[in-house]
Amino acid sequence: MKKDKPKPREKRQPSLFVALLPIVLMLFIIGIGFSVLKLPLTMVLLMSGAAAGLVALYLGCTWEDMQEAISEKVGRSTGAIMILMAVGMLIGSWMISGTLPMMIYYGIQIINTKFLYVTAFLATAIVAVMSGTSYGAAGTMGVVVMSIAATLNMSLPITAGAAVAGAYFGDKLSPLSDTTVLASTVTNTNIYDHIKHMLWTTLPASLLGLVVYLIAGFNSPGGAVDSELVTTMMSQFSQIYNWHILLLLPLAIVLIGSAMKYPTAPVMFISSIVACILAMGIQGFSFIDVFNSCATGFKVTMVNKAGFDATAVIPEVLKLVNRGGISSMMEMVLITYCAYIFGGIISCAGCLDVLLQKLQTKVKSDSGIICSTVAASLLTSLIGGVSYLTIIVSAELFGDVYKERGLASCNLSRTLEDSGTVITALVPWTGGAVYMAATLGVATLDYLPWAIMNYTGFLFAIFYAITGISIKRVAPEKPNKAKGAPAEAEGLCAAGGAAEN
Repeated sequence: MKKDKPKPREKRQPSLFVALLPIVLMLFIIGIGFSVLKLPLTMVLLMSGAAAGLVALYLGCTWEDMQEAISEKVGRSTGAIMILMAVGMLIGSWMISGTLPMMIYYGIQIINTKFLYVTAFLATAIVAVMSGTSYGAAGTMGVVVMSIAATLNMSLPITAGAAVAGAYFGDKLSPLSDTTVLASTVTNTNIYDHIKHMLWTTLPASLLGLVVYLIAGFNSPGGAVDSELVTTMMSQFSQIYNWHILLLLPLAIVLIGSAMKYPTAPVMFISSIVACILAMGIQGFSFIDVFNSCATGFKVTMVNKAGFDATAVIPEVLKLVNRGGISSMMEMVLITYCAYIFGGIISCAGCLDVLLQKLQTKVKSDSGIICSTVAASLLTSLIGGVSYLTIIVSAELFGDVYKERGLASCNLSRTLEDSGTVITALVPWTGGAVYMAATLGVATLDYLPWAIMNYTGFLFAIFYAITGISIKRVAPEKPNKAKGAPAEAEGLCAAGGAAEN
């Protein structure tokens, strides 16, 4: 006689306390495990997922239920993973071809000692936009302007604050930036629409900073200086690369592709192929070196020119050129997967539904939703200190609410960057702040007041939320209609522009 299969446990709807419990546990685990004990972020996220799993089991979810929810979340991230890999390949190919170094080479020469604070912002911003990394911009142009400031006896905190603000300005607006790619993909926003929408908050915040830097520069001593570091960097760039106008072709492909609204990943791939051809034709690199650069990143040891000594290259140049490759994005891919494990489990347990329903009953306006996003992102940044985590968690919490209210996804992606990406450089216990302080030689709390763009961007986001300025709208959408949607919704915000208030 066959035994009847046990009936599946009936899922219970979580109370508000139970729904909040996984979020609180996650913040606690991250605050202690990552910020205090310095445990790897992937393990901390897995621990958070395990804690959420216990709550889900209590609510009647089976492992099969959780696994299915996790698979759905991870499956929807496929487009994001493809773009991340394309960005890694693009940076590696642009670096070995000389496309990025040539833009940085001529960008370095804009330094003007008469307006050093303004120049500190603009120079690091240009390098960050071209390279897609705030760390690389601070580690190169930031070091240059700091050495000039010290030589001229100018304020090091002001110079450092301007350099940090410029580095993160460029990082936010660069299609090569990992956080820019992440914020656009997890919110289903075209990356170029995302960048365009960020101009509403980033430009006025930056202009405010530039005015302050200009005024501050009036009372600072000035004078000409022949920076040995700048001269050395220029010389070594020219030793490594051959400059040619055709090196701008890969950049032109990306710009034209973005203007024509072509899919991002294929455009980046085509640009990378062209850059690889230029690397072999103009720079003289081998077929194997080109593929290694795309896979694992460019290394100056690949240079095989007569009389060139790779061991003599200064660290400031190495920090900028030794980078890129698909493998450089794998840590971020792993962090994304681990974060989606947590997101899938709390979604399966119904915790997000309860929290969002409660939020909708308490917050009646679109401005309230955007301000709530700012508050949640700031809290996660302060506790977790990792922009990746802030972006992913806040996108999971608020994504469906924006859809239901007819708020275009670029409103969410912009807010995540304004209140998540740039704030971590101002929190002393975060990796970004530690790096900036160590690289520039100024304590975080000393340069914080002068990194004006970093803490005024989210204030503009709140202002726009209250006034309705720049808020883009689309047709309201129920959450279940979004399932299976591609990770990059081309033109979503552009479509919302027709209904902009």
